[in-house]
Amino acid sequence: MNSILKIWNEVEKFNTSGLLKRLYNSQSLLHIYAIFQNPERNYGIALSYNKNIRIDISSFSNLRELQVSLQHDASFSENNLLIIKLLHYQNKDVFAVMCENMVKAVLNLTTEQQIVKAIINQLEKWKILFEKLRGEGLTVPEQQGLYGELHFLKKFLEKQDTIYALNSWVGADRELRDFQYDSWALEVKTTAGNNHQKVNISSERQLDETLLENLFLFHLSVETAKKNGESLNAKVNAIREFLQSNLLALNVFNNKLLNAGYFENHKHLYEERCYQIRYENYYKIKDKFPRIKESEIRNGVGDVKYSIILAQCNDYSVSESVIFNIAGSK
Repeated sequence: MNSILKIWNEVEKFNTSGLLKRLYNSQSLLHIYAIFQNPERNYGIALSYNKNIRIDISSFSNLRELQVSLQHDASFSENNLLIIKLLHYQNKDVFAVMCENMVKAVLNLTTEQQIVKAIINQLEKWKILFEKLRGEGLTVPEQQGLYGELHFLKKFLEKQDTIYALNSWVGADRELRDFQYDSWALEVKTTAGNNHQKVNISSERQLDETLLENLFLFHLSVETAKKNGESLNAKVNAIREFLQSNLLALNVFNNKLLNAGYFENHKHLYEERCYQIRYENYYKIKDKFPRIKESEIRNGVGDVKYSIILAQCNDYSVSESVIFNIAGSK
């Protein structure tokens, strides 16, 4: 599979008007194309799928950065073409990373229906990411949350296989918990200000260990100050420096940063706000740990959010070495 940037650049050289497409990946169950629209200079990706599969793209009709459309695939009479085009070529590099991540995500899927569903789910994530790209970067709570995840990730990278540790960081991909691999998971909560001991839980499943062998909560308490401590940028740079000798790992990390909404053109927004570590604690979620489980929710109740007072959780405290021993067993 060639880089999609390379294919776009090659197709663009033809200088032919209209929609041009070239096969991008032949390993997937479906045909996936890199496309280029001339003279508009719209770069994109297209998926050829059986027209009997129904797709609803109405929620993508008014995007400022992307144009999503359906048309008949002239190459295959029984197929339609799902076309995703970038409207502003200045964001081509970021879009290329997103496209390549999308293709990797569907390579191992075994049915057309699964692949199409995965593509639509990925588009929903892209909507959020492009809004962040055009806007004012990550919000203050998002910056703080990402700092906490990266703080744990750096510790994990120093203890475990690099690629394994990076692949376990799924919070960047907006999964239910921040770190998960096979039968273990860990949720990171970072607090600052007056409520250092209270953490907010976003759903009834986040601290539900029913389908896991081990579920942990990592609480990072920080003080924030202007230019006094470690900035989000500094934490990112520290991990990049740690990974600099491993190009594959560095690319994985940079791609995950994009998925998390951390873009290079917003770095100046994160330079002044800094973090100082007050303390950090780990908890094992089990038995009567104060949380709500999905099985406890009555029918008709949804969108469950609640908070936990960690001062009441000391009986469930575990050491960092316990976390790394369990999380490190692959």
